[in-house]
Amino acid sequence: MTITHNEGYTGKVAFVTGAANGIGRASARAFARKGASVAAGKMRLTTLVVALSVASNLTPAQASSEGTLNMKINITVSGKTVTAVVVDNPTAREFASRLPLKMSMEDLFGREKFAHLQEALSEKGPRTKTYQVGDIAYWSPTHDIAIYYRQDGESIPAPGVIPIARITGSTDVFNVPGSVKVSIEIAK
Repeated sequence: MTITHNEGYTGKVAFVTGAANGIGRASARAFARKGASVAAGKMRLTTLVVALSVASNLTPAQASSEGTLNMKINITVSGKTVTAVVVDNPTAREFASRLPLKMSMEDLFGREKFAHLQEALSEKGPRTKTYQVGDIAYWSPTHDIAIYYRQDGESIPAPGVIPIARITGSTDVFNVPGSVKVSIEIAK
C-alpha cells in the first residue's frame, strides 16, 4: 500500500480494522512506516508487534514497549542537535521527568556513548538484549543512559537494556573518539 496524501503521520494515530492480513495488515505497516501510532483490530498482539517492528525497523521488544509518548527530546553535542522520540514506558517517562540534563558521555566499544545517572530510574519498562542505531536505552545495573550510534552485531548482556527513546535522524555526532559533552531537553 502507498500512502500519498500526507507524507508524515508523526503524532497521529491510525486505527486499522481487519489488520490481521491482506489490505488491513499492509495499511497498518504503511501508516507505521510514515510515523503514525497504529491501533489495529482483529489482530493477535504478537502478530501486530512483529508487523509494526518490521515496518518501523525496531526489534519486537522495542515495538511492544507500549508505543510512544509523542514527546520529543533534543540532544545537543558540539553545537549540533538531534531529535529523539520518547517511548511510552515507566522508565522512559521517569527519564523525561528529569530533563533537562547535562552530562559527559564516554565511549563504549565504538558503538555507544554512555553516562551515569546520579539516581536510578524505574526498572518497570520492557527489557531487550538487542539495539538499533539511534536507540537510547537505560542500563540498570550501573544506572547508565546509552546512545547507540553504530551496530556491531553484538547483543546486550543480561539483564538487557530498557528502551527510552529513538533518534529520528543521523547519529553521526556521537561517532567520534572519546567522550562528548551532551545536553538533553524536552523539545519545544
